[in-house]
Amino acid sequence: MLETATVAMATFFALVGPVNLVTMFVALTAGQSEEYRRSMAIRGTMIAAAILVSFALVGEYLLQGLGISLAALRTAGGILLMLIGIEMVFARTSGGTSTTEEEEREAETKTDISVFPLATPLIAGPGAMGSVILLMANTEGDLKLQFIVIASLLAILLLTLASLLLAGRIQQILGVTGMHVLSRIMGVLLSALAVQFIFDGIKQSGLLG
Repeated sequence: MLETATVAMATFFALVGPVNLVTMFVALTAGQSEEYRRSMAIRGTMIAAAILVSFALVGEYLLQGLGISLAALRTAGGILLMLIGIEMVFARTSGGTSTTEEEEREAETKTDISVFPLATPLIAGPGAMGSVILLMANTEGDLKLQFIVIASLLAILLLTLASLLLAGRIQQILGVTGMHVLSRIMGVLLSALAVQFIFDGIKQSGLLG
């Protein structure tokens, strides 16, 4: 149980990136009032929570309907996490955990950023969606472990909300360098976790006999 909680917390923290979101949120809400920032932070986090919890509850059934095996999900999820981890280590953006340039330009013209780009793809991005399905599938139907995964997800989302509400102060304290250092550390850990997922997927597939 402790291992499940640790892996889930580390994975969600790296993929959702509560601290990394601060810079983007500050940029998207530049010149806006504190009331506006608070409203967007709360609404965006709640919408992202609804998306991710929905994937946690029905994602595995969706995969079964599509004929996708758990081994394939583990391997594909590991590859996706590896790419995101590399992106975090080298401080590059490809859209896996952030917005693309086209999405940023579209967001600049919107007065309500809670759904896009805050809830998705910044909080509930493809990496987080895929990981929550994978972690739920790894519980193999154990209700206690499933509860731990969802509880870990909600805990990280609460941390994310707190980070967004304190965005200005966090950015001042850590600075750009501090935020990049934290991102790189989490990227290394995420890459290692990704390799383990790939190994587990290949082993379960039976390809190695």
